[in-house]
Amino acid sequence: QVQLVESGGGLVQAGGSLRLSCTASGIIFRFTDMAWYRQAPGKQRELVAGITRGGSANYADSVKGRFTISRDNGKNTVYLQMNSLKPEDTAVYVCKAVYVLDRTNYWGQGTQVTVSS
Repeated sequence: QVQLVESGGGLVQAGGSLRLSCTASGIIFRFTDMAWYRQAPGKQRELVAGITRGGSANYADSVKGRFTISRDNGKNTVYLQMNSLKPEDTAVYVCKAVYVLDRTNYWGQGTQVTVSS
C-alpha cells in the first residue's frame, strides 16, 4: 500500500520560512515524479512545484525565486523549502507521486500552511 505522509506545516509570519517534507512508502521512490500542490479555501488546487525522478524541477510563477523543491531518494522524501512567505501562500499543501512505470497518481493527506500578515 502506497502512503505519502507530509509534515512541516504550521503558522508563520509573512517573510518567514518553512520546510515541508513528504515521505513515501510502499513504492519504489526512484521511479516516481513528485510534486507539491496547494489548495486555498474557495480556490482550485494548483501546482506549486514538481521534480522528476531525474531531478529536474519546475515551479509556478507565483513561487519562483522563493520556493525550492528537492528530493532525497535514499530517504524516500521530497522537500519544499519555502522562503519569503506571503499571506497568499496560505493553503493546504499536498504531496503527489506519479509512478512513472504505469502513470498511477498517489496523493498525501496534506499539511496546513498559514502565513499571517
